[in-house]
Amino acid sequence: MKKTTPNQWGGKWTVAKLEAFADYVNAYLIIMTKQREKYKGWPRKICYFDGFAGSGANERLNLSNKNILFDATEEELSVYQGAAERVLNLEKKFDKYYFVDIAPNNIQTLKDRLTSKGLVAPDTCQFIAGEMNEEIRKFLTQLDHDSVALVLLDPFGMSIQWESIREMQNKRVDLWILIPSGVIINRLLDKEGKLEHADKLENFFGLSTEEIKEKFYKVENIPNLFGELEVSKKIDNAIEKIAKLYVQQLKTIFKEVTKQPLVLKNSKNVAIYHFVFASNNKTALKIASQIIEKKQS
Repeated sequence: MKKTTPNQWGGKWTVAKLEAFADYVNAYLIIMTKQREKYKGWPRKICYFDGFAGSGANERLNLSNKNILFDATEEELSVYQGAAERVLNLEKKFDKYYFVDIAPNNIQTLKDRLTSKGLVAPDTCQFIAGEMNEEIRKFLTQLDHDSVALVLLDPFGMSIQWESIREMQNKRVDLWILIPSGVIINRLLDKEGKLEHADKLENFFGLSTEEIKEKFYKVENIPNLFGELEVSKKIDNAIEKIAKLYVQQLKTIFKEVTKQPLVLKNSKNVAIYHFVFASNNKTALKIASQIIEKKQS
């Protein structure tokens, strides 16, 4: 594996996330190359899809533009992005790379940056300015039975729709996905269960508001002057439950999902993200789990 200098996206946890992913990509390409040799050309095409590729520059995120739904610190924001250059620097290559970002300026900057480093081979890299959910569905529609894909969904925010994940069912896809468990989702799960942004939670988990409430709230009867008042109270271990629930949901789509995701914590030792792997291949799960265990220690 060709070593690269880590982009400074936010300290040791960002580096751990990117290194874990790069280690898996390297192992994935070695295995798929051997498969192709063993099975006389299968898989026909080995693809890589990055749904939130960004600009590739190791610049500090602009905190003034952060989502108004939550109050994230610079440390929490800085875990975002940074995989494209690492993937293209690996010795073994994909047949096709798809880099997607919703901002045209970002994707053009990424293309220019990677081209200037000599990492963009002709006819292998597509740089797409588009909305991830639309682009992943297009990509999956074109992914035939003779092709395989490694997908990275590494967003800042909750822009991944569950219906996009559902489209991966019965596809030869390995998925790494970053869950904003503590930094966003936990903050949308208010203490009293009002769920003012229930639509975002529904789209993300693929569950109804009532199902979400059942997972994260318990009902208590509080005595008052008129008898008892029924109130909803948020469970204590909500961040851990968020990750477990998403893993459970992924298991309805994929046969193999990491039981223990890579946990990214802030300086206060609070989990802010969970990096989860899903596949239909037991060997892939074993490799991903070993990488996560190594990085977590």
